[in-house]
Amino acid sequence: MRRGPMGGGGMMGMAMPAEKSKDFWPSTQRLLARLRPERAWIAFVVVVGTASVALAVAGPKLLGRATDLVVAGAVGVRFPEGTTRDAVLAQLQSAGQGSEADFLRTVDFTPGQGVDFGALGALLTLVLALYVASSLLGWLQGYVLAGVTQRTVYRLREDVERKINALPLSHLDRTPRGELLSRVTNDIDNISQTVQQTLSQLVTSLLTVVGVIVMMVWISPVLALVALVTIPLTVVVTGFIAKRSQKLFVAQWKHTGELNAQVEEAYTGHALVKVFGRRREVADRFAVTNGQLHDAAFGAQFVSGLIMPALTFVGNLVYVGIAVVGGLMVAGGSLRIGDVQAFVQYSRQFTQPLAQLGSMANLLQSGVASAERVFELLDAEEQSPDSAASASALVDGPGRLEFERVSFSYATDPGVEPLIEDLSLVAEPGQTVAIVGPTGAGKTTLVNLIMRFYEVDGGRILLDGVDVRDLPRAALRAATGMVLQDTWLFGGTIRDNIRYGRPDATEAEVEQAARDALADRFVRSLPDGYDTVIDDEASNLSAGERQLLTIARAFLRRPKLLILDEATSSVDTRTELLVQRAMSELRKDRTAFVIAHRLSTIRDADLILVMEAGRLVEQGTHAELLAAGGAYARLYEAQFAAPTDQGAASSAPAAR
Repeated sequence: MRRGPMGGGGMMGMAMPAEKSKDFWPSTQRLLARLRPERAWIAFVVVVGTASVALAVAGPKLLGRATDLVVAGAVGVRFPEGTTRDAVLAQLQSAGQGSEADFLRTVDFTPGQGVDFGALGALLTLVLALYVASSLLGWLQGYVLAGVTQRTVYRLREDVERKINALPLSHLDRTPRGELLSRVTNDIDNISQTVQQTLSQLVTSLLTVVGVIVMMVWISPVLALVALVTIPLTVVVTGFIAKRSQKLFVAQWKHTGELNAQVEEAYTGHALVKVFGRRREVADRFAVTNGQLHDAAFGAQFVSGLIMPALTFVGNLVYVGIAVVGGLMVAGGSLRIGDVQAFVQYSRQFTQPLAQLGSMANLLQSGVASAERVFELLDAEEQSPDSAASASALVDGPGRLEFERVSFSYATDPGVEPLIEDLSLVAEPGQTVAIVGPTGAGKTTLVNLIMRFYEVDGGRILLDGVDVRDLPRAALRAATGMVLQDTWLFGGTIRDNIRYGRPDATEAEVEQAARDALADRFVRSLPDGYDTVIDDEASNLSAGERQLLTIARAFLRRPKLLILDEATSSVDTRTELLVQRAMSELRKDRTAFVIAHRLSTIRDADLILVMEAGRLVEQGTHAELLAAGGAYARLYEAQFAAPTDQGAASSAPAAR
């Protein structure tokens, strides 16, 4: 399980209370701003969408005309042929049937003539063609929008990838791995879904609302006023509900990230969890976080889900109002029955996109909550930029490394004591410098500072007289080989993992590096040899085998500066001796830093540095430091004298 430099684990930050969305509108605008490169395609979508909506909106008006034809035919056959329409209306009026006469004034009938099926068929064929064309244009609109969305999200993923590579190691150490993965995967996928559905519905719904309003005003301004009551009601209802659901969406995606972090940590450390019998505690912690996610997700979906039923209720009220007022207008002779039918259809077309716009708040809130989390990652402070200085010193220099009054602390609080303070040391070219000391003395921190995983707070680290801060990080790290206590292996074949040290290495060079690191024998004993596939946890290899592969990777690189941090801690004693001999060859003609707890492995070092509490307290050769009787002698005695004393003590009872 990954730990931060100060010992923080992946569970930090769990079970924090949900917070309200901090920047909803700015985040929304920032998300929309990412669509700028797609302006031309969005304009095309608007044009196609306008045409699609215009064709769809024309349909009800034509169907209303078809209804008028049917009604005219049904009325015409009721009256004898040879009379005129005006004569029929006058006869009804004189007979005291004024209401029927008022209704028939809105019907364009011919006495004695039935339904004109030719005109009706042509009209219905035209409507069918309009709807087919509208559907095809809608399909084209969706196809183009899918491309717009995926290209936008593709660029966002690229930006996130570049950002992660530009972040300092300190940021990654502070962030649980599962939380970071959740932002890169779950949150970006949610943004993709939001942009896809929101853009499609937004364009279509807005154009439909505008088109329908135009048609309704054209048919009847009075009925249009009744329908327009929907707009303020929709805004009020949507705003009321959305305000209460946004904070729940923020909590939902926050707890999703926490749950992913916990699952990832428990999975990678499942063996440790079982060994220490902490399965119940892990399960309980999972249950708590899972419950928090359940409550937040349920609340967010339930509250935001109220929007559509509420707006449907408002639409039904408007539908009833249109039916009543429209019926009275038809009865009064001021509106055709076909126009009322068309208006009823338009009222449905009008309230449906309004309801969609309201329900879009559901998607938008969820997407913006995810966008805020992704933007937080994109806004994180990056590592300091590389200097423009040339890396030629790394190629031509002999490899002299010097620490000049270096101070460093992982914490930035004023009251925290630095881990390393006023440290000065020199590693001459070709020397093997061993660093020893108790746990927490700052040995591994020196590696992080040399590699510029962290920057020094004070002093300088010089490589061949050049401050490492003035060297490009890529060049500095390319000239360095590392073998750490924590093995770094990746999903792929054994050959790929060894070749990771130098991608252009030949097959023969890869196998020679494995032989030098004493890994060739066990690799060839595997069923697929160098083509054996290992996962990113390398669970099908032992700890010692994994470490031999990392050593082989360093052999293949043949770097100018070599860093060995407990490089043989996971191999057996006999293999360790053989690897030490091979590494002695590897250390020739290059500066090597060896960090070790087992002092037997660094007896032949040219210089041994003893650190305590971040300070250099002794330096010299193995023999010189033993003769001095100081800190190194005490460490050496603790390792080798204690077993002898225990052996003598255990044999004493037998002597008696």
